[in-house]
Amino acid sequence: MEKQTLTVPNITCGHCVMSIKNELSELEGITKVDGEPENKSITVEWESPITLDKIKDTLKEINYPAE
Repeated sequence: MEKQTLTVPNITCGHCVMSIKNELSELEGITKVDGEPENKSITVEWESPITLDKIKDTLKEINYPAE
């Protein structure tokens, strides 16, 4: 299992975090998503077949691109 914390400047509130959680949770391999609106960050845990690149691509698609 892999884990990464990503900075997402577009996060402004808890609703943003929930939107990200809902979208990422639909991807096969995502095991956990947590977010901190105050830090503008999300922490994602995953396993194969998902990759960090696919996670970042999905965030970009839903208008929450990671830095």
